[in-house]
Amino acid sequence: MYCQVIVDIVHENVAQAFTYRVPEGMNLERGQRVRVPFRSGALEGIVLSLSETADFDPKRIRSVIGPLEDYPAILPAMMELAEEMAREAHCPLAETLRLMIPAQMRGGRVRVREEEWAELAVSPAEAQAALAGEGRSPKRREILRMLLEKSPRPVSEIRDRIQAPREALNVLADAGLIRITKQEQLRSPESVLGGGSADWLPLTPGQQEVMEEILPALKRGKGSFLLYGVTGSGKTEVFLNAVRKVLDMGKSALILVPEIALTPQMVSWFQSRFGAVAAVLHSRLSPGERYDEWRRIRRGEARVVIGARSAVFAPADRLGLIVVDEEHESTYYSDHHPRYDARDVALSRCKREGAVLILASATPSILSFARARRGDSVLLEMPVRVQDRPLPEVRLVDMRRELESGNRSVLSRELVSALGECLKKKEQAMLLINRRGYHSFVSCRACGHVIKCPNCDVSLTCHVEEGRAPGGGDAETLRCHYCGHRERIPSRCPSCGSPYIRYFGAGTQKVEDEVRKLFPGTETARMDIDTTSGKDGHAKILERFRSGAVRVLIGTQMIAKGLDFPKVTLVGIVAADLTLNLPDYRSRERTFQLLTQAAGRAGRGQQPGRVIIQTYRPEDPVLNMAAKQNYRAFFEEEFRRRRQALYPPFTVMMRLLAESRDAATAERTAGELEKRIREAMEVHPDWKKKVLLLSDEPPGVRMLRGMERRQILVKSLVGPETDALSALMAGLAEEPAEGCRILFEYNPTSMM
Repeated sequence: MYCQVIVDIVHENVAQAFTYRVPEGMNLERGQRVRVPFRSGALEGIVLSLSETADFDPKRIRSVIGPLEDYPAILPAMMELAEEMAREAHCPLAETLRLMIPAQMRGGRVRVREEEWAELAVSPAEAQAALAGEGRSPKRREILRMLLEKSPRPVSEIRDRIQAPREALNVLADAGLIRITKQEQLRSPESVLGGGSADWLPLTPGQQEVMEEILPALKRGKGSFLLYGVTGSGKTEVFLNAVRKVLDMGKSALILVPEIALTPQMVSWFQSRFGAVAAVLHSRLSPGERYDEWRRIRRGEARVVIGARSAVFAPADRLGLIVVDEEHESTYYSDHHPRYDARDVALSRCKREGAVLILASATPSILSFARARRGDSVLLEMPVRVQDRPLPEVRLVDMRRELESGNRSVLSRELVSALGECLKKKEQAMLLINRRGYHSFVSCRACGHVIKCPNCDVSLTCHVEEGRAPGGGDAETLRCHYCGHRERIPSRCPSCGSPYIRYFGAGTQKVEDEVRKLFPGTETARMDIDTTSGKDGHAKILERFRSGAVRVLIGTQMIAKGLDFPKVTLVGIVAADLTLNLPDYRSRERTFQLLTQAAGRAGRGQQPGRVIIQTYRPEDPVLNMAAKQNYRAFFEEEFRRRRQALYPPFTVMMRLLAESRDAATAERTAGELEKRIREAMEVHPDWKKKVLLLSDEPPGVRMLRGMERRQILVKSLVGPETDALSALMAGLAEEPAEGCRILFEYNPTSMM
């Protein structure tokens, strides 16, 4: 017997499968991890297929060293998915196979944790008799007493009560009175937010109507839905009931959320209903926790998986349902090679494995809603909140008038007044500003020079670091949010030497500082990348907020998504214009989604909600539609605008990014790429007819992490010609380029 193995090396020279002999008595399956000889050493690999014959001289074929597990790590359907993704991403199969297993499994960087247990090896009567004869050894007597109380018992428990019990344990084991064994000890994630209810709530008429549409599809094992429900309409209860039906059918379910911040809350809801059958997967787990949760899923012990983007590759067997919550979020797209969109992967898994897909959002992406309207998926709507609770009252505050009246604070007088009322009533508030740090940027008042990162074409952000100054005071530093570069704030302008250095804009730190000054003694918490970088960082902050220990939560966009806190009655959006004017055709859509989602955090309990949106453009139609939470009006307006301007979904955007340490190399490589594309279009005139734009220019961020960047941007009408042009561009990205890295993006999530 022979097997074809994909070795764990991502390189075009070893992209094919290698044939090995299966030794006599060794049983292998497709998808199983093995160790094989390779050149002068040994490598890990995945069995791609098995055969009884080989295509070349059997004497030259080396034998598999051995399997790494006694089961296939990658299920057959997931092997097919990896092959499909490799074809579409034009990358080696080894690269997509790596997505299917925890990274720490490769190279044996994480192992099964075992714990010693002690148990009686004799009957309780015999143990009692032995206890009577152990008068000269207090430690042995105490161990026997403990095991008579409870057997088996972890040795760690014995060690807690008895100092240095090892010798006594060994003596009892040698005498045949006890038995010491090793058992697997699972490492369980602890980042579960409290507050989940174990009670099954009666469904509202709207929820029941949606479930009646979903149930036949679950029974058929086929179907795709877009669940559009306003904030607070009870979409999560629909997910819970759908999962219960799937479990009753003996199948498993995946629940995807866009942010790690949402995972603890979602896990608490699912664990309260389903207990240990629910598992969690995300990047903030320790390597051991992620490995153990993955194995629980693979063994079928956990049949409900909740996690962020990468959880779409969880090894759930007999898959019956995938839910993609907040499906509009760009975080579902991975811009690391091999690039993938978790929504597309979820759809592919559902079609391949006979499962139902539910995309859900209060603000669906333009593309998803357009596809549902044309019948690619079934549109389900939940237009009212649970218990007919009203949507929050929303006010737009003109910050130009605030400035004219002498208010130079980052908070308007109306927001300060509303915050005071909220705190007086012992309620909670959330303040959103989608920029972290203290000040947005630092510039010179004399010459206008903005201090930028030396590695990236972006301005540095001012941060206040508590206790980092000499003497224990707070220190102000400039940081780059792309590469992490730090430097001190200069006393003089680096360009003209002027001492007139000034701060502009505000971030989460500045807002928190303002709230503390205005409302001394009020417990606040800040939630951004800086405060949540540690293990369970999100869960700890959210638990303090849920418990009421924190009254005001200040954060970036991560607090605007899906969180459910009934005591929140006020939401303040400090700077609504931040994302509106970015050089990206989706900036209007993302602004509408962010504001609508943030506003939806208010009034989810018994008390009505109130939202204050601060802006310098209160007349903007996007802001007004967001204030009214009128998604349909926004969709029609944005759909019309994109049709006129020929943006997706009416066209396809593709780009090649050339990145190099040397600007001239990046520019030269981009020029060569553009030339190759134009030559191909001359050979294929039908391609040329479809292309609306072909440009070679710097992207919005010209330099990133020390790499000079140029882009070849193509905008094309949709058609078979587009697929051929896309394949050409993807192939160009795979060709080696001296001193330059080339990346291909199809409908990139960011044009920056």
